[in-house]
Amino acid sequence: MKRHLLALALAAAAPASLLSATASAAEGLSYNYVQGGYAATNTDGADADGWGVDGSVAVHPNFHLFGAYTKQDIDHSNADFDQWRAGVGYNTEISPKVDLLARVAYEKFDAGHGFDFDGYNVETGVRASLLPNLEGYALAGYQRYDDKAKYVLDDNHDFYGRLGAQLKFNQNWGISADAKLIQGGDTQWTVGPRVTW
Repeated sequence: MKRHLLALALAAAAPASLLSATASAAEGLSYNYVQGGYAATNTDGADADGWGVDGSVAVHPNFHLFGAYTKQDIDHSNADFDQWRAGVGYNTEISPKVDLLARVAYEKFDAGHGFDFDGYNVETGVRASLLPNLEGYALAGYQRYDDKAKYVLDDNHDFYGRLGAQLKFNQNWGISADAKLIQGGDTQWTVGPRVTW
């Protein structure tokens, strides 16, 4: 009987712990959000633009799952490409308004006609509540794709920096922007609305 009561108590406590998963994040930061909007890629060669969606969900006070998808048309052509990634992140408070952040993700690039390749990225940095209605982050990362990427990209691996910010209209709504500055001069960026819970 005691074992059944203990199991019932643990089962009842589990959803409460998941709901409070962001409690250990720095003040004003949530790892539960969905956002979408305009996406663009600027390179030395052809540029591209389109749309994208991404999101994150906290599954533990210090861990979150995240994913992103973009679809972009290459300028002055009939070609397009899809990019997506899915991964897991670790966050821990290093001051009342700053989190240390580390993430690893699987990536996929698909331009059709055999121009598709897989890879991964790792990134680390900080995310901070800068003002009551403004947060930002700065990350340094490394990405690597399989050898097929050499036929499309300058190389199949690069270092990059990622900068982002969110202007909050209220507790749930805001507008966010993200810029990925890739070694060699290429940039990818997105801007659009964000819903946070």
